Amino acid sequence: MSFDLPLVFMFLMGVAILAYVVLDGYDLGVGMLLPAGDAEEQDVMVAAIAPFWDANETWLVLGVGLILVAFPLAHGIIFGALYLPTVAMLIGLMLRGVAFEFRVKAQGWHRELWNWLFYFGSFLASLAQGFMLGRYVTGFQPGFGYLVYALLVGGGLCGGYVLLGATWLVLRTEGALQRKALGWARWGLWWVALGVALVSAATPLVSGIVWEKWFDFPRTSALMLLPIASVAAGIWVWKSSGRLARGERIPEWAPFVGALAIFVLAFIGLAYTMFPYIVMDRLTIWEAAAHPSALKAVLIGAAVVLPFIVAYTAFSYRIFRGKARAGMYE
Repeated sequence: MSFDLPLVFMFLMGVAILAYVVLDGYDLGVGMLLPAGDAEEQDVMVAAIAPFWDANETWLVLGVGLILVAFPLAHGIIFGALYLPTVAMLIGLMLRGVAFEFRVKAQGWHRELWNWLFYFGSFLASLAQGFMLGRYVTGFQPGFGYLVYALLVGGGLCGGYVLLGATWLVLRTEGALQRKALGWARWGLWWVALGVALVSAATPLVSGIVWEKWFDFPRTSALMLLPIASVAAGIWVWKSSGRLARGERIPEWAPFVGALAIFVLAFIGLAYTMFPYIVMDRLTIWEAAAHPSALKAVLIGAAVVLPFIVAYTAFSYRIFRGKARAGMYE
């Protein structure tokens, strides 16, 4: 039985990136929400992500590593074009890491300073990731309009992370903070809806390929199921958060699952839009792939490493399940 190795690695890379966006997305969202809580609530918010946030970034390393070893030609083009936003993202992630550790021992205004740096690092990393996505979708085309589009995508991704973070807090907290998180979730949902509407309207205008792949009716009529399902997921988040706010007995994970569904559906739409290109309108996955012998060797390594990463992730989420308390991980 033979495998199309570039296609296999494209799938693995997509899974790794989706896992990163979903898992690190909620803790980036919590970081951006941090200034909205009081001092005690901030401690609980940090405790809600403390056992997971560092390990979540493993998926980013895995995704970037797969691009490097499986698609070296694309890696050079992509990160050459995205050098500055990549640096900005790394600065944001480093600020988060330093602030997270130092805030534990800080007192008074020093603790408040580290809280704000944790917020700023979360925002900078999120905006940079969205900007990179916007530039990637348009094939790194030069021009002011393309930069505005990339910033629009960056703003929309920040809203998506805020939605994920708020729904995660609904699941992991209780009392007054949980009620606040329910309000933040609804606010984040409006932000996401606006961002998705603007990006969806702008994307076909900045990319002829996107226009052809999405609006070639009736051939593409079945694709309308994706936006319909996304709207349904948004309604699910809105209604479930409202029912929880009214004190109805429904699962607290319901809003978070709805937010996850929005991201997964958006990712499926992005995958359809890009395929078979790994650099839009320039390189397909087969043109950019490494030699088959190299891909086979890396696939063996991935087959060994991936189960351990998945198992550790599942184990850590099981061990640290339940409600967060202030100071639990300090």
